[in-house]
Amino acid sequence: KKFDEIKKANQAAAKKLVEDQFSSSSEDDDEDEVKQGKILAKTFTIYASQMDGGANELERTRQYMNEAFQSGAMTCLICIASVKRNQAVWSCCGCYCIFHLVCIQKWAKDSLFLVSSPLTDDDFGKKDYPWPCPKCRFEYKRSETPSRYYCYCGKVENPPLDPWLVPHSCGQICEKEFKPSCGHKCLLLCHPGPCPPCPKMVTTTCHCKKAKPVPRRCSAKEWSCCLPCGRTLLCGQHSCENPCHAGDCQPCPRVSKQRCICGRQTAERLCASPQWQCDQVCGKPLPCGNHVCERVCHAGPCGDCPRSGKRSCPCEKTKFTLPCTEDVPTCGDSCDKVLECGIHKCSQRCHRGPCEICRQEVEKQCRCGKHTKRMPCHKPYLCETKCTKIRDCQKHQCRRKCCPGNCPPCDQVCGRTLGCRNHKCPSGCHRGSCNPCPETVDVKCNCGKTVIKVPCGRERTIKPPKCKQLCSRPPTCHHSTQEKHYCHFGRCPPCRQPCQKTLTCSHLCPVPCHDEALVKQTGLHQSAGPWEQPSEPVFIQTALPCPPCEVPIPVECLGQHEVSPLPCHSASPYSCKRFCGRLLDCQNHTCTKECHHVTKLNSSADGKKAGPECLQCEEECTKPRPPGCPHRCVLPCHPGDCPSCLQMLKIKCHCKLSMLYIECL
Repeated sequence: KKFDEIKKANQAAAKKLVEDQFSSSSEDDDEDEVKQGKILAKTFTIYASQMDGGANELERTRQYMNEAFQSGAMTCLICIASVKRNQAVWSCCGCYCIFHLVCIQKWAKDSLFLVSSPLTDDDFGKKDYPWPCPKCRFEYKRSETPSRYYCYCGKVENPPLDPWLVPHSCGQICEKEFKPSCGHKCLLLCHPGPCPPCPKMVTTTCHCKKAKPVPRRCSAKEWSCCLPCGRTLLCGQHSCENPCHAGDCQPCPRVSKQRCICGRQTAERLCASPQWQCDQVCGKPLPCGNHVCERVCHAGPCGDCPRSGKRSCPCEKTKFTLPCTEDVPTCGDSCDKVLECGIHKCSQRCHRGPCEICRQEVEKQCRCGKHTKRMPCHKPYLCETKCTKIRDCQKHQCRRKCCPGNCPPCDQVCGRTLGCRNHKCPSGCHRGSCNPCPETVDVKCNCGKTVIKVPCGRERTIKPPKCKQLCSRPPTCHHSTQEKHYCHFGRCPPCRQPCQKTLTCSHLCPVPCHDEALVKQTGLHQSAGPWEQPSEPVFIQTALPCPPCEVPIPVECLGQHEVSPLPCHSASPYSCKRFCGRLLDCQNHTCTKECHHVTKLNSSADGKKAGPECLQCEEECTKPRPPGCPHRCVLPCHPGDCPSCLQMLKIKCHCKLSMLYIECL
């Protein structure tokens, strides 16, 4: 009884602990999954009716909606925090990533400030600089900076929180134009992510227009009949042999002999490129009769001689009319061409070839404007003064020699720790907050077979994915295999298989496994007084011994009166509390002792005969006396007939005159 009481108390405590740790969370998750399935089914109802009951093309949109429902799955990449149902959000129209509204407003403000405020920009405040999405870098104008919280479809401002709608959704039909535009609108309820393909039915023909029009989905209205195209190619000689296709036909793939532009050479070339040039100089005589055409393979006439007509001298001040066989002489005037410095002119006489460098000495100012020096005009002047201005990062000095003021961007690496706390900023040194960490981290289940990707830094707070694989850990009890259950973190649930250990009686233990039972520890800490709060009970995991065997065993009582089933652990001869009932040696009475053990003196003895442990009969003989004998039997209770009565009687004769003394028999 004591063992049973302890066992029941331990089982109750262990059951409560297991339910608190496993059952409650799993039930909540199951309820959430059922609720989520109902919401998704409601969202896809209109679309599925257009898809003849199927929603095979909704997988990408369904993935975004699943992430919207999962706790902690939607993460703001700017602050690396979860996006909750009751928070104002903004969704990028390029990558559909969701951010907190206040985070994206701060991001846009910082981006515009960093892009539009270089130190020496003359157009400061005049240009409409764009700001990029933190994830896909899609650019938005300054006027497109979000200022209000709208639902996904943009119809409702500040959509109310509804537990039976997709988070941040208004619950109305989306009605966005499909991309690419087909004239139809999205039929889903207001949803995150891209709109699915258009499900409408249209009648359309194939690319080559040979097949009859057939009804098809608007999102897949372009189709191929797979027959040869047959359109005439650009070469004008062959037709397209490719299967029915979209767009222009490919260039003709055949090879043919074709002449070059000048017609001197013939070569095998692709039919798609009939015009080609050989590498021979034309060489035909020009109209002047003195020169030949120096152009490489060309079409049409060669034209006039380039040396005919009026020609200028090298300084282009005087023109001469000379035969094409004579060179133009120099005019003798000063050259006066502007030199490379852009300030002075060439002082040499008219000459052929390039002008010399400017050698005139001038008072030159260095690039930064702090020093002057007299030196040749063609030489640049750079002083040794280092610039002390702060670069656009507002941290480091320029330190460039003779800097004109347009200091370059800082060339040092930022190196600040990003919001994920795992990586450092690889960008150049900059002002403001760093970009979000672009890395993603795999969050795995305990066995590693189920993986989800989350932004770097969220792996510490997001729940591991639910794994549908069975737990592969070895059992911690004496069983060779454990009960089937799904992959999990922490300790495996208690083993509920039958113990099946062999007991001392050779039976198997039928109770649930008790190798790792939770036992409450008591009496470890004595309270100092009534003011001290009682501590939580402490449970330790320990192996309990097998309980006594309860297998029923038929056992005969001591007096062999009955056979009763008794628990194996207490299966021993017992007293049935009846009278013994065995026939005593007197053969007249039975043993009146309570059921007891009887020793058999020999194996052939009768099972109903009294043994040495039975009572001894102490009664008087009660057998009937012979007729006429008034005396009792002189023996105690005995077996068989009584002995003859030997009592002496005094008897008178018939006449009453004489008295005789005779034995009673």
